[in-house]
Amino acid sequence: MMAALLFAVLNGGQALLPVLSGGGITVQIDTTQGSFVIEVHRDWAPRGAERFEELVRSRFFDDSRVFRVRSGFIAQFGIAGDPARNARWTPIPDDPVKQSNVRGTIAFAMTGPNTRLTQVYINLADNARLDADGFAPFGRVVSGMDVVDRLYAGYGEESGGGMRGGKQGPLLRGGNAYLDAHYPKLDRIIQARLAQ
Repeated sequence: MMAALLFAVLNGGQALLPVLSGGGITVQIDTTQGSFVIEVHRDWAPRGAERFEELVRSRFFDDSRVFRVRSGFIAQFGIAGDPARNARWTPIPDDPVKQSNVRGTIAFAMTGPNTRLTQVYINLADNARLDADGFAPFGRVVSGMDVVDRLYAGYGEESGGGMRGGKQGPLLRGGNAYLDAHYPKLDRIIQARLAQ
């Protein structure tokens, strides 16, 4: 069941941002393939939801690349285009897994317990096997999953791979300059914003 959209209100009755019942938000991500919308649920994974909102508000994802797409598995992003922007973030504690990693859900990538930073992935298929490893979805794509499915997958693991693969050093040091020089077909996140 889809949560009702409410509006957070501050002094003077001015709506600031859309808030879902249960304390969630909606985020629109514009990419070179089109736009998709994520419904974030604080009750699913409160720490993950809060960090994702913080990343969106700080414009961390803007002008970054969707650097890992494995057809039938996941689409991953969350390394800043400007390498200096990666350093400010520290790991957040884990959330218990309350929702399964089904198609369209979004969760943080990690290397082990309490190592979630800025990288997130969207499940392109039902990946319930990730639940036992502690990958806690904090939201789901509610519009534009066809856009997510079109993100360039031709490089697979070659354009950085997952955090556990140990091959992300060049991405973290070089950002967009490295990715654009070596993997020019990657799709770009133009911007991520709180949906209006």
